[in-house]
Amino acid sequence: MSQPSAAELARRQRVIGRASAAVLMIFAMVYGYFGLTIEYSFSSDPIGPRGFPAGLAVTLFLLGGWYWLQPGASEDMPERAGIVAAATFLAVSLASVLAMDWIGFVPAMTILMSAIARLFGASWPLSLVNGVGQALTWWLLFGPLLGGTLPKGPLGF
Repeated sequence: MSQPSAAELARRQRVIGRASAAVLMIFAMVYGYFGLTIEYSFSSDPIGPRGFPAGLAVTLFLLGGWYWLQPGASEDMPERAGIVAAATFLAVSLASVLAMDWIGFVPAMTILMSAIARLFGASWPLSLVNGVGQALTWWLLFGPLLGGTLPKGPLGF
C-alpha cells in the first residue's frame, strides 16, 4: 500500500480538524443552554451562577470557530483498537458515575480506575490494586479530610 501524498494528508487533517471544531462548537452550545437554565434566587451575587457557564460556552464556541477556520495539523484518526479503547473508557466512566449513588463512591471509583489501568495495559492484579488504592485515596481526601459529601452506597463509604 502506497503512502498518501502530502496534499491528501493535509486534506485529511483539515477534515479531522473541522470535525473536532464542530464537536467543540456543538458542546459549547449545549453547555451554554444548560448553563443559562440554572435557576437561582434574586439575592445571589451580581453575575449569578449563569455567568461562568455562559462565558465559558461563548469562549469555547469562539475558539471552536477559530479552529474551524484554521484547523492546523492534527493526528490521523486512530485505528480500530484506539476507537474501541476510547469508547470503552467513555462507557465505563458513564456507567460508574451513574452507578455511584447505588453502589457508593469507593466501589464505583475502584471499577473506573481499574478499567482505566487495564486500558493502559496493566495486569489484572495491578489494575485492581491501583483501583482500590486510588478510590480510597480520593475518598479519604474528598470525604473525611475536606468534608465533602460522597455517595455511601450499601457498604457505608
